Amino acid sequence: MKKNALILLASVLGSILLALIIYLMIILAGTTINDSKLVMKATTSLVDQNGEVISQLYIENREIVSIYDVPEHVQEAFISIEDSRFRQHQGIDFRSIGRALYRDILAGAKVEGGSTITQQLAKNVFLTNEKTLLRKTKEVLIAMNLERRYSKNELLEMYLNRIYFGHGAYGIQAASTLYFNKDVSELSIEEGALLAGLPKAPNSYSPITNPERSKQRRDLVLTVMENQGKLQAGEAKQLRGKTVVINRKPQDDDAYLTYIDMVIDEAERRFHLTHEEVLTGGYQIVVPLNRTLQEVSYEKIRDSNFLPNENADAEAAIVLMNVETGGVLAVQGGREYVRRGLNRVNVKRQPGSAFKPLAVYAPALEQGSHPYTLLVDQLLDYNGYSPRNYNSVYSGSMTMYDALTYSANAPAVWLLNELGINHSVETLKTFKLEIEDAGLAIALGGLTKGVTPLELTASYRVFANEGKRIDPYFIEKIYDQNGEELEGEVLEEQVVVSPQTAWYMTRMLEAVVDKGTGSVGEVTTPLAGKTGTSSFSPVEGATMDAWFVGYTPTVVGSVWMGYDVTSAERYLKGGSTYPTVLFKEMINELPQNLREVAFQRPEHVQELEPPVQLPDQTILTATFSIGGRGFSSILLEWTGNDDERIHYHIYEITNDERKRIATVINGQQFFISSANPFTSKMYEVVPFDSVTAQEGESSNKAEVKFKLGIH
Repeated sequence: MKKNALILLASVLGSILLALIIYLMIILAGTTINDSKLVMKATTSLVDQNGEVISQLYIENREIVSIYDVPEHVQEAFISIEDSRFRQHQGIDFRSIGRALYRDILAGAKVEGGSTITQQLAKNVFLTNEKTLLRKTKEVLIAMNLERRYSKNELLEMYLNRIYFGHGAYGIQAASTLYFNKDVSELSIEEGALLAGLPKAPNSYSPITNPERSKQRRDLVLTVMENQGKLQAGEAKQLRGKTVVINRKPQDDDAYLTYIDMVIDEAERRFHLTHEEVLTGGYQIVVPLNRTLQEVSYEKIRDSNFLPNENADAEAAIVLMNVETGGVLAVQGGREYVRRGLNRVNVKRQPGSAFKPLAVYAPALEQGSHPYTLLVDQLLDYNGYSPRNYNSVYSGSMTMYDALTYSANAPAVWLLNELGINHSVETLKTFKLEIEDAGLAIALGGLTKGVTPLELTASYRVFANEGKRIDPYFIEKIYDQNGEELEGEVLEEQVVVSPQTAWYMTRMLEAVVDKGTGSVGEVTTPLAGKTGTSSFSPVEGATMDAWFVGYTPTVVGSVWMGYDVTSAERYLKGGSTYPTVLFKEMINELPQNLREVAFQRPEHVQELEPPVQLPDQTILTATFSIGGRGFSSILLEWTGNDDERIHYHIYEITNDERKRIATVINGQQFFISSANPFTSKMYEVVPFDSVTAQEGESSNKAEVKFKLGIH
């Protein structure tokens, strides 16, 4: 009996001690509540290199609203889906926790949360996102203290003004303006239900990027409100039948949204600042952005005149980068880009022929080939893979220069086969292009996963800047509120190819723009570049991805066009013509400080002479003469040009036998001495390209029959 009494006493004392500890923890936790944390943080500024403010960044893109300005049906939508017993509990809902635990046990996994609105407020304001038991304990204790200090209306007001609704909108007023272009007091029941469904997963349920999922989530909120008696069954059914109508308000900084998002991402990657730290830290971030190009790119990417008539709803992405520094001058992640939305600059797509310079021609030049090296241009079979030229015309042989200029497929694949796929893949790694081996198809940009516009831009910068690569960057410097510069990861240039290879590539890519596949449209500054298209095989003639990647002496960039998901109903009906014209139109508006009159050849680099142009027609004449002592000769004379690289082969034809008797260098005449006046012969002069060791085609030959006889 005495033993039982002692046990009971110990149990009571233990309970009292536990209660005392919990009470002390609650009191202690109460001291961590700092009202200043409920106030907006310091604003961060984006400034250009001249110190002019481009945009203000802040975590609370909001206007603070009173709870009395939020319609009751909107309040009830949030309470219904987030915390149905909000007005009954004291910061922690044991019934909700028990229900969540029970359902988790039944499911064998965590399927339901038990956090109250007050707990969510405590977590968002006072705690980090670490997932530990201690953090959860702190959350509960702080929530209980918040309930002791503030009324339910005050807590709900703070919650609604602070939560994130996606696309940079923090707080219910910012969300109401962003999605419906109206004041929060004007929100309808279904609009309030849509907003109430967003905080759980703002990106997944965004009505802008995922309208169907957003409607499903909204309808769930309406159903929960119905089940809790806050909506009549008929009313809920009618509201669920309504479509989601978005009336997005244009923002003053819409042209800069992609750039801002990429600045925030780079601040985390290079300077190890979290998203929240950037938006609340009062930093000054210096960026390499060029206002003119950013606004021009925004204007033109939204202009449907740069798309085929049937593809006004297609998407696009643009990157423009400073050749010298690697700083990104302008970027657009889509035609209607929204904050933290799908950034197509970072989406991998099939590059098509824009990949040839990287996968084939630059590696070949590094291995000793020359722009005028002859490549095989024939329809060949490589173990079942038989690449075709787009026009199904094959010349037998073709220089690298011409193959690149006119984007012939067969020579590119033949050359890759000669080089070896492994060598190409290893070279691509130096461009920081990690690709999975897709066989010889990589010569034509047929990749397993593709590449991004940002990756292609950085890769072509190698050709524009003497063979050196640097990661594109969006941040020059970051200063804290005290003016101290933050240290970040330093970006270093790496040599990828030789300056000679880079210069040869520039000269060949100039030819692409001058007379090849990139010649469409007008451009007012020197430009080198390459087009690219990838086909959508289920539909004949359909294009999946269309590209132009190129550079001037100062700016390198890329334009991609296509659909996020290509299908038999949604595909491009035009090829690389459209991104090529768009790129040139942007380049034509380069500010004066980014204009150059010509590409500058680096020192100690050989110039690429223009390709040899064999005469279209060689007119041959022959004059026979007999000198003293019976000496006779024939003078052959023909038309040609003064290019010293053109030689002429002289052939003698007798009885249908053709024999080369001489090669004439730098001349357009030839003497045949001691000609037999009693023999009938025919002579032929054929122009010869000494650079490529290629004779003129038959269409360039001119034959003259000259019979010798007694006169």
